[in-house]
Amino acid sequence: MKPKIKFGTDGWRGVIAEDFTCESVRTVAHAIARYVVRAERPERGMLVGYDTRFASELFARAAAEAVSATGIPVWLATDAAPTPALSLLVRLRGAAAGIQISASHNPYRWNGIKLKASYGSSASQAIVSQVEAELEKVLRDGVPPLPARKELIHSLDIRTPYLEKLDELVDWERLRASKLQFLIDPMHGAGRGLLHELFRRRGIEADEIRGARDPLFGGVNPEPIEPHVEALRSALRDGNYDAGFAFDGDADRIGAMDSDGTFITPHQIFSILLWHLAGTRKLSGDVAKSFSTTKMVDKIAANFGRKVWETPIGFKYICDRMLEGDVLLGGEESGGIGTKLYLPERDATVSALLLAEVMAWHGKRLGELVKMLHREFGEHHYGRVDLTMRDGQKERAIRRFADPKFANLLDWPIVRREDLDGVKIYLGEIGWVMVRASGTEHMLRVYSETTRPETTRRVLDEVAAMVQRL
Repeated sequence: MKPKIKFGTDGWRGVIAEDFTCESVRTVAHAIARYVVRAERPERGMLVGYDTRFASELFARAAAEAVSATGIPVWLATDAAPTPALSLLVRLRGAAAGIQISASHNPYRWNGIKLKASYGSSASQAIVSQVEAELEKVLRDGVPPLPARKELIHSLDIRTPYLEKLDELVDWERLRASKLQFLIDPMHGAGRGLLHELFRRRGIEADEIRGARDPLFGGVNPEPIEPHVEALRSALRDGNYDAGFAFDGDADRIGAMDSDGTFITPHQIFSILLWHLAGTRKLSGDVAKSFSTTKMVDKIAANFGRKVWETPIGFKYICDRMLEGDVLLGGEESGGIGTKLYLPERDATVSALLLAEVMAWHGKRLGELVKMLHREFGEHHYGRVDLTMRDGQKERAIRRFADPKFANLLDWPIVRREDLDGVKIYLGEIGWVMVRASGTEHMLRVYSETTRPETTRRVLDEVAAMVQRL
């Protein structure tokens, strides 16, 4: 029986030993290799990396063998490493493409394949479409029984050059002088040991928790959001730290926490970094952000005379904008942030380094920085709920939000609508609420941002109740 495979915007994911098997990995890798032969420069070779999930190194070996069978040289990682580290090596080495075995922040039962383009980030829609066309042929005709060419498979140290590049990004003298102490939580994922090693080399006090490989991720999803970061909160409160940083399973998404255990949202992280890079460091460039991201970013950008490019949800769209022009910072609601200082790619370790620099530069804790931004640009409080829907229900919800006859929500008039990706309605002067249907699941995502946390909660509760009645 042929595996069920759907190659999407960030590759393909499946449940280990059900649809994600060595056979299916070879199928996808062969399709990617066919694309590289037809559309890229295959003589430049491909890189294959992997994260800390169950059997990821074995799946990576299967992918490397499938690529080598097509005659393409391939470099296979010697250890688990973050997805953005593979992206960096693809770009630095001028490789034709990269394959990362990872399911990012998904639960432990899942694994996946991420495709990285030669420019060092998510493959564009044009590339994905070509890979999907090749995959359709391979699924129809099968993978040719070609033997792996072991002489074309070489070993690759990803972590060393990655650390060397990251070492160039921040003001280490200012960080050392600050005497700040940090706690790092890689959540048993591929970011383990890296930021800790950088801090150790530069004389910065830091400790790491959940740094051992655990394919079960300690019983939580490796996603750096509440409630999965309780271990970080507990360790922060028990220690003498100034901030904590958490990374998802493949270390491309960041979570952060103040010393008192207050969670710093991805929107607040994005805002802090923009304020620092554009204002303090006075670096040039515009801003790219996904449709579901905080409006505080717009206000900070306007304050520094920067244009904001709003994109559909998915970092590949932010990457496209970063490749097209001078974009200083690009970010999304889920904690993926990229900067032109590095790559058109989200990277949790880079974001953590820059947050540490902001704290050292201004002598403020993360919570103090958030309060400062609220005083200057107004309070922004964000929330999201994911609702399981019956057949046809999410479509009815989208139609309801788009209907001009839907003119009020609770106490507020609907003054404007946008439909870049889902439907967003603006509620007077207090903020906005947005609904977006999942393309693959019976799921409706509801997002809101208002000027008070209790108002955001009230709006989310009202919309959730309303769409459940549809």
